Parts: sequence; structure tokens; C-alpha cells
Amino acid sequence: MAHSGSIGINYGRVADDLPSPAEVVQLLKAQGVTKTKIFDTDATVLSAFSGSDITITVALPNEHLSEAAGSQSFTDTWVQSNILPYHPNTLIDAIAVGNEVFSDPQNTTPFLVPAMKNIYASLVKYNVTSSIKVSSPVTLGSLGTSYPSSSGSFKSDLVEPVIKPLLSFLKQTGSYLMVNAYPFFAYTANADVISLEYALFKNNASVTDPNNGLVYKSLLEAQLDAVFAAMTAVGFKDMKIVVTETGWPSKGDENEIGAGKENAAAYNGNLVRRVLTGSGTPLRPDEPLNVFIFALFNENQKPGPTSEKNYGLFYPNEAKVYDIPLTLKGLNDRPIMMNVSKIQVVSQPSSGGGDGGQTWCVANGMAGVEQLQKALDYVCGEGGVDCRQIQPGAMCYDANTLEARASYALNGYYEKNARGSGTCNFGGAAYVVTQPPKFGNCEFSTGH
Repeated sequence: MAHSGSIGINYGRVADDLPSPAEVVQLLKAQGVTKTKIFDTDATVLSAFSGSDITITVALPNEHLSEAAGSQSFTDTWVQSNILPYHPNTLIDAIAVGNEVFSDPQNTTPFLVPAMKNIYASLVKYNVTSSIKVSSPVTLGSLGTSYPSSSGSFKSDLVEPVIKPLLSFLKQTGSYLMVNAYPFFAYTANADVISLEYALFKNNASVTDPNNGLVYKSLLEAQLDAVFAAMTAVGFKDMKIVVTETGWPSKGDENEIGAGKENAAAYNGNLVRRVLTGSGTPLRPDEPLNVFIFALFNENQKPGPTSEKNYGLFYPNEAKVYDIPLTLKGLNDRPIMMNVSKIQVVSQPSSGGGDGGQTWCVANGMAGVEQLQKALDYVCGEGGVDCRQIQPGAMCYDANTLEARASYALNGYYEKNARGSGTCNFGGAAYVVTQPPKFGNCEFSTGH
């Protein structure tokens, strides 16, 4: 049985209106978050996390890479000043050496691996390598090919100078590759060919890789498998990855297609459910997904388009931008299904066919077998739905998929209850759609 993964949150601070680090620790604790990541080694932040039991990934910024590469005495001093005074009371578990270095306009790529090696040598010197990994976040921009996933490959000009030495270092030190992956960027640039449902982990037609037949239900998984394929192609088949950044903006400029609060809630809500209740990717099913959402707060001083300032789960006053659970307990206690549009919370008139407000209820494949079966048992039992059509041999029995059978039954319950608000949820096992579902020859009821 593959283990489920973990959710952490990036604590960015490019803003002038954020709560104090001590207040941030309390906020994270209140949300049940046990992992965070920062973009430096700020003393106030590291001190605030002391004794909190929250692990923290810290960073050596790009502007220090050339010094770190050039001299181990620099990295010795850096470790003495930025790691040793805090660790282990502050649970520093990784150092990100640089960030998205290959796209750094200052051309710091040649310094990356030497800097990582020196940082690691300094950690060895002070005997803290057993608890602190050294890595560096790369973006999907480091790939020359990413579609289909099985054809994933790194840009040829990066392979020999930096990718192979980087992966070799990670392998030797028992570390993992840090990957920043944003389906939002791919979607907003290619909205004509990528479906929003696929980008948001919603129910969708899925994408089959023509080379190996693997089926992808979400863009993020396809992106990560492209990275796995690229690593395999250069001889590093078993390298683990951690998604050090992913997220979706709750606001954007007019040309930033898909930016918005509802989509951000759907992406991050479904991401949390997928990570905490699922296994790995199609290519690496036994490797749990460990993910850091970007970001904790909206950051008002970030440069760039409007979206850059609006990735936060929280406003600076600690109010939620939108409400999603961040823990398994939260998913179970407060089963909000983010797999929806506003239509779920609006009670729809029970009008007849056509598309005048017509809605259907379908199963959420990401809720897991147990939850789907539970919902199915309920609606076919005390829920009073006629489930004869999904018995073996009947028109709507699809032996391959519980999701199809559950969709038929849950939709029947939804219709029976006049498509009322709240009658298509089942603890997150179902959600409302506005297109008639299609499963084989099965005809879904369109209401009375």
C-alpha cells in the first residue's frame, strides 16, 4: 500500500503588512500544518519556529551562489551563522541552494553544483547532514520536452554542464530534486488546448500517454512524470522529487485566463485531497507526493502581474482568502468538495431537460474507493435510489469503474431530492457538473 504524501506551505514575505513570525507559527499550528518553506534564513523567522515542531526548508539566495561556489570558508561561515544557532530546536530539514537558478537573469547556473557541494561539505564538518538535505528548486522550464510525459527530457544545453552533476550530487547525498510546478502557467498559456477541469484536478476526460498507455487525470501529475522521465533519460531512474512550489492565484490581470478565487480554491483544495488521500503519480505510483503550496499570504510587494501578489491562502490579516482543509482530519471533519463551481451551493430549480440550469451529480474519483463505496451503499440503501441498472449485466454496470456506477447512483439520489443544495456532496465523494455525464451506454437521468 503506497503511503499518502504531505502538504507544506511556502511562507513568502515580499510584503509590508504581514503578521509577525511568531503569529505565523500560531496560524500554521492552528491549521495543522507541520511543514513550511522560506526563501532565506531570516533570524527572526528561524527563532520564532524554535520548539514549534514545524519543519522548515531554508534557502541560500541566488545572489550568494558565486561566493558559495568559490569558497568553503564562505559556506562554513554561512552554516555557522544561519543554521547552527537554530538547529535542531528549529527543525531545519532542507536547504534550497538557489531558486530556479536556470532562469536567473544573472546567469548563476555554473555556480549551482559547486555551491551545493560546499554547503554540504560545511554541513558534514559540523555534523548535521543526517537531518538536513541539500537540493535546489528547478522549474518545468528546465525541460526541453514535457509532452507526452513519457517523452520528458531536459534541455540539451543543461544536461552535461549541470543536470547530470546535480542529480549525481543528490544521489550521492541521499537527497531529492526540488521541483516548482504550476499547472496555472501551462493552462493560462494554452487554455485553448488544456481543459480547466484537467488543470484543477476536476472530473475530466483524462489524457492517455500514447507511448505507455498511462492515464492522467490531472495536469500536475503529467508535469511531474515528465520530470521523472527526463531524469530516467539521463540515467537517474530512482531519484525522488518534492514539489517545492505549486499553487493557483485568486486574482489576476485580464489576460491571465483562469486566475480567480473559485479556481484557486478548487486547485488547492483538490490538490490537498489528492496528496493526502492518494498515492503517487501514474509513473511512480508508490512514491508519495510531497508538496508545498505557494503561498501562505498574498504578498503586496511582489513584482510582475497581478497574479503574483495573489497566491496566498490567507490575507495578511490572517483571514482566509477561501476555505479549504489542509489536513486529513480537516478533509474528514469538514468535507467541503472543492471540485465544484458555484453551482453546487446554489439550489437549482428542478427544471426539465435542456440546459436551462440543468445539473448532474457525479462521483469524485479522487475521493478514494472507500468513500465512493460508502456513498454508493448509502444511496442504494437508505437513500432509496433504484440501483438495478448498475448491477452486473445491466446497462450501467461498468466492471472497470466504481466511479461510473457511483456516478449513476449518486445522480439518482440528487434527482430524487430535486437537485437541492447539499444533496451532491457525500463527504466530498461527489460534485455537481453542468454537462451530462457519459459513461459507456449509460443514460443519466435528466430530471422530471
